Amino acid sequence: MTRALTTQWRNLAFSGLILHEILDHPLEDETPQARLKQVGMMTILYSMNQAHQKLTLSSIMEITALTRTGVKETVDLLVKRGMLDETIVKNSMGRGTARQFSISEALLAKLSSFAAG
Repeated sequence: MTRALTTQWRNLAFSGLILHEILDHPLEDETPQARLKQVGMMTILYSMNQAHQKLTLSSIMEITALTRTGVKETVDLLVKRGMLDETIVKNSMGRGTARQFSISEALLAKLSSFAAG
């Protein structure tokens, strides 16, 4: 299979997986709107990850044009779900700290098994 087709299948598999994980497993007191925002955010984060962009609050704000609070609320729910891992790193100026995210290994493992099947 060509690389372009493999990439398309992997992207499609990721979309199906995040839809299943978020819509079929709602968190307590979570609104449908919050779940929909999480699906959209994961789609953006996956695209950023594929483009080797750092997943920080600032970079996500730049791409989405959301406020820091808007990004933080959605990303925090994805961390709570275990779909994102969070680490504390030096900020771009090297003086303070920043939150950096990555798509969780558990989710990527599910994607690999999902895509292989």
